[in-house]
Order: sequence, then structure tokens, then C-alpha cells
Amino acid sequence: MKIGVLGAGTWGIALAKMLCESGNEVTVWSALKKEIDDLESAHVHPKFPDTVLPEALSYTTDTEKVCSENELLVVAVASVYIRSTMKTAAPYLKNGQILVSVAKGIEEKTLFSMTDVIADQLGSIVKEKSLKIAALSGPTHAEEVIKNMPTTIISSCPDMDTAGIIQDVFTNSFMRVYTNPDLKGVELCGALKNIIALASGTLSGLGLGDNIKAALITRGLSEIKRLGMKMGCCERTFYGLAGMGDLIVTALSVHSRNYKAGILLGKGYDAESAIKEIGMVVEGMNALKPAMALSEKYGVELPIISYVYKAVYEGASPADAVSSLMGREKRSEFNDVY
Repeated sequence: MKIGVLGAGTWGIALAKMLCESGNEVTVWSALKKEIDDLESAHVHPKFPDTVLPEALSYTTDTEKVCSENELLVVAVASVYIRSTMKTAAPYLKNGQILVSVAKGIEEKTLFSMTDVIADQLGSIVKEKSLKIAALSGPTHAEEVIKNMPTTIISSCPDMDTAGIIQDVFTNSFMRVYTNPDLKGVELCGALKNIIALASGTLSGLGLGDNIKAALITRGLSEIKRLGMKMGCCERTFYGLAGMGDLIVTALSVHSRNYKAGILLGKGYDAESAIKEIGMVVEGMNALKPAMALSEKYGVELPIISYVYKAVYEGASPADAVSSLMGREKRSEFNDVY
């Protein structure tokens, strides 16, 4: 299949390499000419200096070329650039194309998921050109996929035929793909687990051990599920790969930039300094304001996410946040709210 990957970050490059090695004709697009020039000349991504990329992998800054010549587009730009990228791509999309978002986030202004942002920006073009919009999400680190390490992921689209096509394209000897029609639930999990990962890293930065971290992840999943159920998501999604699976890998792994940013917060860094130290987009911080807006919109209390918000945006002490959560009113584990 002819595939275009929009975005030359770590995740986009890892997927492009995998898809190319599976026999697909793959072109990586970036708006940054230097980024493309460096990839073309060195066949190495700066974040993966020990991995030589396939010679068959193509690179371009030509939006018309990448959008008009490929059957499937992987949208791998950071969440804050999804809308502008789709605005640029819109005139060149071809009939029947599949657009697969691999970004995880919530647009602050609209509270839209990434596939909602794509659909909203493209507007009537989606119907006119019979475009299919889907998401790929789950417990995946680019650092492992680039090394062909065993990985599982979810192909999510309400149209299960489209989800099945994506499943076929991305499945190989080390990548096992499951399908799930609950697109809203899959994307909500992908966005909010980053916030819980920030909190998990903060606990590590504070030196508080594994017991409280296990509790945080469990109760964090409960918060995500509680909001998701109010939004009409499928309960099973939260206990699957896109929910529990992605939360575990993001909240515990040294590969997770959200976890690493949380460690810095726990050690006394402010949010701006932590982001600068990480040197990459920390999606969990971008998701905090929309998460709180969703909490208010649907009337769902999110205590953990709320305290992470206070630590990042209001200068609250992470240690005090832990004390406050531990000191909340005693309840049954399975109360609707804590």
C-alpha cells in the first residue's frame, strides 16, 4: 500500500520504518525542510542515532505530493498541530483515503478528540471524498517499535471495515493489532493517561515508592473511566489495551516523556523548566486544561487530575497534593466518586 506519514517525530518515524519494512511504499512528510534534508542525507533520526532507516523510505516537504499520491495517511504530528496540518492538507486529499491519527490529546478550545479535530477542520470534504477517519492507540513506545520489539495496539474506527484494513496494514511479526469501534473511548484514554503518568512520575520524583504508585494508577483509571462513561464511551475500553494497557506503560516506563516530566516536577522543577529539560512535547501538560473543562462540562469529579493541574498551573506543592489526596473523606472503593 502507498502510505504517507505526516510528521517526522519519533512516533511517525518508528511507524514509517515499520510500514516500509513490511513492504509498503512509505513517504514521510514534514513542514521543516532541514528535518527532511537531514533524514534524506543521513537515513538516521536524531532521537534514534543507532538505527539506520530503510533506503526505500522517502521524504518530502511537498504537502500536495504526500496527500494526493497515497491511499492511507498516518497523522503523526503533535496534537497542537493537527488542525493546521489538516488545513494545509485538505485541498489535496484523494477520494476514499483513510486518515489514521496516532496523536493523543484533546483540543483545548473545542474539547475535541484528535479525530474530531480532523473531521471538523476538513468539514464537508469528509463526505464529498468519502474519507475514513480512525485512530491507532495503545501501549506503545517509539523507542521499542523502532527496534522491532513485540508490541500490541488498537485500530479504532466506528466503521469496522476500515478498522480491519488498518489492522491488516499495521500487523506484522512483532506488531499485533486489535480492533475496537469505540473511537471516543480509545481517544479519551490516550489523552488522559498522560496526565496520570505525570502524577506517577511526580511520586517517583518525591521518592514515595511503589505502593502509592500502584494506587495512583488504579484510581487514575477509575477517574478516566468515570468521565468516559458520562461521555458515552464503552466501559470495556477502559480495561483494554487503549485504557489500562496504555496507562501502565506510560505511567511506569523510563521511555515515557510524561513520566519523566513528572519526576522533574516531583524534584522541584516548574512546568516550563521540566518541558525544556525533556526537550519534546509533553502531551499530559497540554491535556490538563481540556480535562478540567470536561470535568466541569460533564459534572464528574477528577481529584487526581485536578491536583496535577494545580501543581502545573497554580504552583501547588506536589507533596501537599499527595497529602490532600490521602486525607480525603473515607469511602468505599467503588463509590461513584471518592
